[in-house]
Amino acid sequence: MDLWSHDRFTFPLPANHRFPLTKYALLRARLEADGIARPDEIHECEPVAWAWIEAVQQRALVERLRAGTLSVREQRGLGLPWSAALVERARRTTAGTVAAARHALAHGVGMNLGGGTHHAAYAQGRGYCLFNDVVVAIAALRAEGALGRALVVDCDVHQGDGTAELLAGDPRSYTLSLHGGANYPFRRATSDLDVDLPTGTGDDAYLSALEAALAEAVPVARADLVFFLAGADPWEGDRLGRLALTKDGLRARDALVLDTAERTGTPVCVALAGGYAPDVADTVEINLATARAVAARGAAVRTG
Repeated sequence: MDLWSHDRFTFPLPANHRFPLTKYALLRARLEADGIARPDEIHECEPVAWAWIEAVQQRALVERLRAGTLSVREQRGLGLPWSAALVERARRTTAGTVAAARHALAHGVGMNLGGGTHHAAYAQGRGYCLFNDVVVAIAALRAEGALGRALVVDCDVHQGDGTAELLAGDPRSYTLSLHGGANYPFRRATSDLDVDLPTGTGDDAYLSALEAALAEAVPVARADLVFFLAGADPWEGDRLGRLALTKDGLRARDALVLDTAERTGTPVCVALAGGYAPDVADTVEINLATARAVAARGAAVRTG
């Protein structure tokens, strides 16, 4: 199973910071140990071209991120201390989503072991997100003539506000965000379909809402490619989520999205988005289950 990762490229963080930087290397190790992917199937990308980012985000913002000249307010909104290593890593994970999307178009499914940086907007990096990898991938693939219509199914616990803003008014893109209604960001953008879930929503209500949302979005989107943000943060134990899904519920969520795409014959690019469990092993376990589900469908495509 081909996957894209950027875990070897780290950046400095203060002690006890909530960003789960160790997750990515732990996930790679589990994927290899469990036989889901061989070491040679986990690929690393060169940093994405600056021009690709500037095609969707404000050039002045990109220049401030490159130079480390963000204002104090911008740094607080980003939530991560600036460093050249942080910027390089963000470019690499963005490139990973482009590569995984290209692989999905060719082989039916692709996965980036990161990405889903859906809070990055036109003139702002925020919520741990510098560059909007999904929107960069859509623009890059369209520039190559490889992609027409796109559907973003964002199942992170937080609304995909940056993605909604960047794709607003794009007739060939459809944004669906299923998220906690009483959570960050508190100033929302407008997706094509927003589903605000009450605090404490559990498995049954969540899956019912997702099924209904997909039934509404898929026929309208008529997508050539689905981007699925499989956030681990709707889990009941997540520090930054306010929903109550079990790990079984999250596995059912993944199956519902992947199976829906399979029924319509639509390729899927999966990104991991957020996950902030007190014990990072729980987030790794959730992400591993997503990768296992993707691998199973990739194997079915290859043998079918």
